[in-house]
Amino acid sequence: MSSTLTVIGNYVSPYVRKVLVCLDLKGIDYAIDPIAPFIGNDEFTRLSPLRRVPVLIDGDLVLNDSSVICQYLEDKYPTPSLYPVDIVKRAKARWLEEFADTRLADVLIWRLFYQLAIRRHVFGETTDEAVVQKAREVDIPSALDYLETQLPVDGFVFGELSIADISLACYFRTASFVRYAVDAEKWPRVAALVQRMLALPSFQKLARLEDSMLRLPLAQQREALVAAGAPLTEWTMGCGVPRYGFPRG
Repeated sequence: MSSTLTVIGNYVSPYVRKVLVCLDLKGIDYAIDPIAPFIGNDEFTRLSPLRRVPVLIDGDLVLNDSSVICQYLEDKYPTPSLYPVDIVKRAKARWLEEFADTRLADVLIWRLFYQLAIRRHVFGETTDEAVVQKAREVDIPSALDYLETQLPVDGFVFGELSIADISLACYFRTASFVRYAVDAEKWPRVAALVQRMLALPSFQKLARLEDSMLRLPLAQQREALVAAGAPLTEWTMGCGVPRYGFPRG
């Protein structure tokens, strides 16, 4: 097997984006099979028993879960470090990563992006407008109220760029695909951090690839990514037939 790392997961996913940003910042080459978890074949299920992305393959090692993968990359490729050295700051960074992967994922992805994009365009289902309305009016504001108390006026959360900044920004990028943007008057610190992060070269490179396939049917996305220069695998675990994974706990 090639020594190049392999990532399985779609560019639109915030979990996948977190891993790809870390790989880019650390200067690590990789190949990617950009499938959505909903169209993975039986081999994908074998590698990802919860049918979630991303999956990282490093030789004989297979890892699931973006946080596990990013910690592995940090341990194996420690420079540049993406976790604070100070143990208190490192713990807080991991907490903000967890907050992003759970609370922001819930309100921005599953209650907003999933309802407006995935249900409609992947499964052909009707959007639950009540869920979307509550997300916009109650759930998302509640999460942003908390984040506003945790972020600095400017710069990165812990001085140097860290997994906390990366994780938070990834969810707002995906939410922007369904035209969600943070209200800078209500949450100026959150809006400023997101703007700073999405302007970084690592996010900009991914944005070019994301935009190349964003509004295309799943069957056409791979071809568009090839044309855009994405480092794709020669094979794919996509089966073309969408099916649900295990619900998030």
